[in-house]
Amino acid sequence: MLGLHIADLFAIGIYLLIVGGIGFWAARKVKGLGDFVMPHKFGKFTMTMFSFGAGTHSDQAVSVASKSFTTGISGIWYQWFWLFATPFYWLIAPMMRRFRALTTSDIYEARFDKKVAMLYTFVGILQLSVGIGVMLKGSGAIIEACTGGAFPTDWAIIAMTILFMIYGISGGLAAAIYTDLIQGILTIVFSFILLPAILNAIGGLGALKANLSPEMLSITMPGDISVFYIAVISLCGVIGIAVQPHILGVCAAGKTEMDGRVGFVTGNFLKRICTIAWALTGVAAIVYYSGQHIKDADQIYGIIAKEFLPQFMPGLVGVFIAALLASVMSSCDAFMISGSGLFTNNIYKKMKPDRTEEHYVKVVRLAAFGVVAVGLVTAYSISDVIRGLEIFWAVTSVMGISFWMGVFWEKYSVTGAWVSTIAAFLTWYLLDTSFGAELMQSISADLVTVKNGELVTSLPWQMLLYLIVGIISGIIASLMSEQVEDKKLKNFYDLIHTPVEHGEVTSELCCLLPESVVAAEHKRFPLPGGIHIPIPNKLTVIGFAICWSIVFAMIAFLYWLMS
Repeated sequence: MLGLHIADLFAIGIYLLIVGGIGFWAARKVKGLGDFVMPHKFGKFTMTMFSFGAGTHSDQAVSVASKSFTTGISGIWYQWFWLFATPFYWLIAPMMRRFRALTTSDIYEARFDKKVAMLYTFVGILQLSVGIGVMLKGSGAIIEACTGGAFPTDWAIIAMTILFMIYGISGGLAAAIYTDLIQGILTIVFSFILLPAILNAIGGLGALKANLSPEMLSITMPGDISVFYIAVISLCGVIGIAVQPHILGVCAAGKTEMDGRVGFVTGNFLKRICTIAWALTGVAAIVYYSGQHIKDADQIYGIIAKEFLPQFMPGLVGVFIAALLASVMSSCDAFMISGSGLFTNNIYKKMKPDRTEEHYVKVVRLAAFGVVAVGLVTAYSISDVIRGLEIFWAVTSVMGISFWMGVFWEKYSVTGAWVSTIAAFLTWYLLDTSFGAELMQSISADLVTVKNGELVTSLPWQMLLYLIVGIISGIIASLMSEQVEDKKLKNFYDLIHTPVEHGEVTSELCCLLPESVVAAEHKRFPLPGGIHIPIPNKLTVIGFAICWSIVFAMIAFLYWLMS
């Protein structure tokens, strides 16, 4: 049935019953908009699994395995470019919790004004919808391959959409976090279940290295995934991570700052480990399928599962598909809830401020359908998973410019936020066209590359140029325009500097210190020109250093493995 053994269908059915039950159980505890969008009640382990689950999904395994299958082990950087961003999560998480916000749009309103917040709301919803579309596209390709084409990608996309909407709309973010405890474990299974089988089939790691060229074993590949490429996309990763709307929940749904901080960092390092398994599976497939024609590289992960898992025992393909569903649903539900929360709290509630909490809960659930609808359009529109990822990266880092300039520079104005965002978007759009590619080629052939037979501007150059244009234009516009009022700035920086107390009850008004909390002193480096960089405490410095040591240890391990 659908190309699956009855044991496979049984395994999938059991998984769906469990996550569906959790969703309906969590729904009973949703009394208001805050309960649905941002409950502050989870500990370190739960937050770790939520961070891992919300940030890890099957399209990432698809893209890494696909890229590694075509370019070698350097394909790992299609997800590992976040590796260099991970230590900064130790710094970002407590700040996001201290904003005491319901959505990231609230933070923009606290720093700038309602109009800039509205701009972020629309861009944030678009960003989340694109993310959902990319995840569904990649997962659908694996399911089609696992079932030998009996369950096409288009059907798989619809089925997965229905499944994650059922429990996500019912229980909100709490349901997403609870289910991620199960789905996180299944995602780890999904990541490592294929690697031993295919390595054994080709004769082990030694045979893999013996049958591949040094270029395919190099962790960087000049001209494709070079050091410059990695550096630029890592920079964009740091700039864009805080403005991904679901990240506020990943950082702030914990009971304390430390719960969010440990969860955010640990969950993402766990993901970096899984990425090694995805990349090794992809390069092992080069050897195993040598001489065979693979029509669609995006399906290589599913093709391996279809061939190897039934050899061990019936039902393992079902476990694999359940794990795949877990990986995509754990992220899609978080994206959906963040998007519907943005719409309800920052658009609808502004227009209808006098409605009951029960009314807003109904609206946020209805808004989820709209967010997912745009995601479905994206899934059916993008040519492949890699292209979808590139769009997602661009959207996140463009909005990140105004966020970080607003954090680190007191003179950054409302006009500057608008100008930098629009200028960066227009620069990205221009460089992404054939006209932009020809323009870049006229400057230097190193700025362009050929992709699918077409001349395109090199991705790292696209990103670097629109970041430069956005930052410079924002600085100029800020110096020529009216500054944000002192009272508003003081409240914003009071939030950043004032730790969240244990058991603190957040104010009903977003981004405002509770009356019982006294604002902390603004301890910052004595820099001129309104530059505002807080002085970190001892715990922050030690944790940051440990994170970097883990980063370099992981790179050294991969280099040793491939050498």
